[in-house]
Amino acid sequence: MSLADYLAKNYLTADPPAKKSKKRKRKGGKHDEGGLIIADDDITGWNEKNKADQSDDEAPTIVGSTIGSKASTSWTTVGALAPSTKSQIARDNAAAADAIIAAAADSRTAAEEAEDEAPEMLDTENLLKMENGAHAGLQTAAQVAAAMKKRQEEDRAKAAAVAHETGAMGAGETIYRDASGRIINVAMKRAEARRAAEKAEKDKLEAEKAAKGDVQRLDAEKRKKDLQDAKFMKLSRGVDDVELNDELKEQDRWNDPAAGFVKSKKSGKSRTGRPLYKGAAPPNRYGIRPGHRWDGVDRANGFEGQWFKARNRKGDLAKMEYAWQMDE
Repeated sequence: MSLADYLAKNYLTADPPAKKSKKRKRKGGKHDEGGLIIADDDITGWNEKNKADQSDDEAPTIVGSTIGSKASTSWTTVGALAPSTKSQIARDNAAAADAIIAAAADSRTAAEEAEDEAPEMLDTENLLKMENGAHAGLQTAAQVAAAMKKRQEEDRAKAAAVAHETGAMGAGETIYRDASGRIINVAMKRAEARRAAEKAEKDKLEAEKAAKGDVQRLDAEKRKKDLQDAKFMKLSRGVDDVELNDELKEQDRWNDPAAGFVKSKKSGKSRTGRPLYKGAAPPNRYGIRPGHRWDGVDRANGFEGQWFKARNRKGDLAKMEYAWQMDE
C-alpha cells in the first residue's frame, strides 16, 4: 500500500450522511403531494419561510476546503452522496495529498542543495577562520596573535557602534537623586572628589617637608642642584677646578692644625643664614653651634660629654691593641 492510499484510507474518508431534520407541518396549510404551495391561499407569508427552510435543509453541506502551497488543490467532504461520488472524492483527496507531499519533498531538497552550495566563511585571504579569529592550519604564533587582535578590534568596533546607536535612541547615563529629589551631577561630584584627593596629597607632602629641618631641606635642594649641574660637568676634575677647591676648603676637619689660621667666609652665620655665637661653646655630636643670643651657660645634662668620652676611649683602646700586636 502506498503512502497516498494509506492517507486516503485512514484520514481522508467522507463524512457520514447528514441527518435531515423533521419538518414541522404548518397547521391549516394546503399543499398537494408534490410539495407545491398554493400562493393564493397563503396570505400571511409563512409558506415562503417554510420553503426557505426546506431549501436549506436539502442543500449539500461543505465540510472543509484546504488549498496547497504550490498547486490549488481542494479537499472536499460532502454528505449525503452516492458511493461512486465518495470514491471519486477519496481519489481526488489522495491525489491532492500526493501533490502536497511531493511539493514538500521538492522544497526540502531545494533547501538542502542551497545550503550545500553556500560558500564557507572565508576571510580576505581565502582561509578558514576559527571562532577566536585565528586562521585554521599551520601558522606561526605571530600570525595567530595578529589574527586574534584583529578579531578583538572588530568586536570592539561593533560594540562601540551598538553603544552609539543605543545612546542615540535615548539610553543615557543613570540619573542619581538625593533625598530631596534633586538631580545629582555625577561628573561634578567626581571632579570635586578628585580635587579633594589632590589637595589631601599636597597637604601630606607639605606636612612631611615641614617636619624636616632647614638643614635637611637645604641638603635636598643642594643634591638636586648638583644633579642638574652634573649634566654639564667634566668627567675629569683636577687641582685647577675652582668649585672643587672651594668645596674642600669649607669642610671642617677636627685634626686640621691650620684650622685656626683659616677664616671661613661664613663663620659668623649658619647654613640657614642666621647669626651664630662668636665665643667658645661645648661641642655636640651633630656639630650645631649655638645662636648669637646664647648667654654662655651650658644647661645640658652631661650626656654629650659622656658620649664624646666613650667615643674617645673606644678609639684609644683600638690604637693600643694595634700597638701591642705590632710589639709582639
